[in-house]
Amino acid sequence: MDENELKKHLEAVLFVSDKPLSLKQLTEVFEGADSADIKEALKKLKEEYNEPGHGVQIAEIAGGYQYSTHPDCAEYLKKLYKNRRVWRLSSPALETVAIIAYKQPITRAEIEFIRGVNVDGVIRTLLERGLIKIKGKKDVPGRPILYGTTEEFLKYFGLKNIGELPLIETFVPQALERGSLESEGEIPKQHEEQDDVKNLAEGVEQDDQDEYSEIA
Repeated sequence: MDENELKKHLEAVLFVSDKPLSLKQLTEVFEGADSADIKEALKKLKEEYNEPGHGVQIAEIAGGYQYSTHPDCAEYLKKLYKNRRVWRLSSPALETVAIIAYKQPITRAEIEFIRGVNVDGVIRTLLERGLIKIKGKKDVPGRPILYGTTEEFLKYFGLKNIGELPLIETFVPQALERGSLESEGEIPKQHEEQDDVKNLAEGVEQDDQDEYSEIA
């Protein structure tokens, strides 16, 4: 299969898929095609869609490739789906998942220390939605459960991997000055961090709203 044929078939496969497809999955679909050739074809497809005049693009999300709409089209997509019921995370859920995303793996008690409220219900909801998962138990007395984010979390926020999370200083530069959110293995002072996490969650929520309109 030559490059043009491969690109054509990749377009079709990505178009009909309702979830991101990894390079491994695409290699299994195109038996006999070298993974390097598939990766190169994807790269060229992405470059073509990045040219002016396209309303869609190929995005790398959750370790895979998926069609998404161009950010410039968000205004019109919102009008099209203005009456559509959209699942949004509540502010408490956003604050909690933001803490987990940036400090994972983390225990429920540590989350509650930062937020200052009980998070049992929120944790349960996030688990049910598949945005977080149990990542083991902490090696301390009582062996509390550790939580981390999932691939579904990456899909929800349109991220390629956890490294694409917005930098903390984008939302709370004063937190970095105190070292409160980046101190390894240390729980920050509660009264200082609660406001920081609210600001961080608001930033993540804005990303969520933008990405929803962009993802096809």
